[in-house]
Amino acid sequence: MNLTPQQAMRAAVAVPGVPRDEDGPVFREPWEARAFAMALALHEAGVFTWKEWAETLGAQIKRAQAAGDPDTGETYYQHWLATLETLVAAKGVATSDVLHRYRDAWDHAADRTPHGAPIELTQEDFGK
Repeated sequence: MNLTPQQAMRAAVAVPGVPRDEDGPVFREPWEARAFAMALALHEAGVFTWKEWAETLGAQIKRAQAAGDPDTGETYYQHWLATLETLVAAKGVATSDVLHRYRDAWDHAADRTPHGAPIELTQEDFGK
């Protein structure tokens, strides 16, 4: 999913705490931008409100801090991804089992893919 600069800035302003500069959200890794884009797409599809998102993200960050996350900002999008998974499961878009099954399959696909080659998910990545 490609975001227009206007969409990205609108979402960055709507959700407090999004790392950003004057041009919009700032990402350290490509997966962070993809997680951001997925959240925006699910919000625009009506899966959750920004209020629900902010409450769920806040709870996720508090749990992580209680477990020892140093809250340096480096794990922000890990919390973002966990929030996505929580809301997708809570809203019935996909079950936690399905999310974990696909995460494990992607991990398997990444492990077998040579560096620099595109990762392609196959049936073998799902195991049994």
